[in-house]
Amino acid sequence: MTLQQLRYALTISEAGSLNKAAEQLYMTQPSLSSAIHELENELEISIFHRTSRGMVTTTEGSEFLAYARQLYEQYELLISRYSDSSLRKKKFSVSTQHYSFAVKAFVDTVKRFDSLQFDFSIQETKTKDVILDVAELRSEIGILYQNSYNTKVITRLLKEKDLVFYPLIECHANVYLWKEHPLAGEESISISQLEPYPCLLFEQGEESSSYYSEELLPDYEYPRRIKANDRASMINLMVGLNGYTLCSGIVCEELNGDDFVTVPFREEDEYLNENMTIGYIVKKQSLRSEVGEVYLEELKKYLNQLQGVCY
Repeated sequence: MTLQQLRYALTISEAGSLNKAAEQLYMTQPSLSSAIHELENELEISIFHRTSRGMVTTTEGSEFLAYARQLYEQYELLISRYSDSSLRKKKFSVSTQHYSFAVKAFVDTVKRFDSLQFDFSIQETKTKDVILDVAELRSEIGILYQNSYNTKVITRLLKEKDLVFYPLIECHANVYLWKEHPLAGEESISISQLEPYPCLLFEQGEESSSYYSEELLPDYEYPRRIKANDRASMINLMVGLNGYTLCSGIVCEELNGDDFVTVPFREEDEYLNENMTIGYIVKKQSLRSEVGEVYLEELKKYLNQLQGVCY
């Protein structure tokens, strides 16, 4: 098994067909097909099903490709760090829960590098996808939070995926809403005050458990709730429907504007305002790229300014 064969398999998986992959690799379709057959024979597994609609990854193939992607990404990282090649674009990707400060740090990182020399990518996505993106090296760094409710489940999953969590900042919950919302002027807001208004939740997928929720009260049965996939939709729903979400209280006005406010969440009955720990995850013992180091530096610099604000 060679790195070249891994590249062939990964390209086919991404392209979805032998013909498209062969075009991208600048080789003939029969040569590519032969190379994959040799790899499958060596491994004694079928990586792909050949169908009339293209190449479909088998269950065994999906597992193999996950490991292959990790190995090949590490190889590319070594090349990008130690090669003098001016033709190869370096890659840097972050996956994150829906945090404007993560985007702010990304923006400040990109400004410090020549974007002609890099392929930059940031994914605001589901909690489980943040973990899988880093585990399979589609992203170098992932941003998510833990609290007493989800920490056992998240910690176990990270361990299974050979990932490490590093804390960045601790916060209590805040209510995030439009500045014209009827409760925007309150000193603090309880869950009972919020009952007349829709809670806005980030979609985590049909199969995801409450442990992957980005909200601070994942087991609470909100009487009114609306799910959205992105922060832009969330903000529109806040304005149009007087919706709200429970968040860390770390909001970047430079990116989000000043039309929204955060108000401390007030404890009530069993609904406590406990600590949430926001941090980043990386692959254990993986190399950190130069861009990755700068991104973490920008994250910490921005969050350190808020240590007195997060209570």
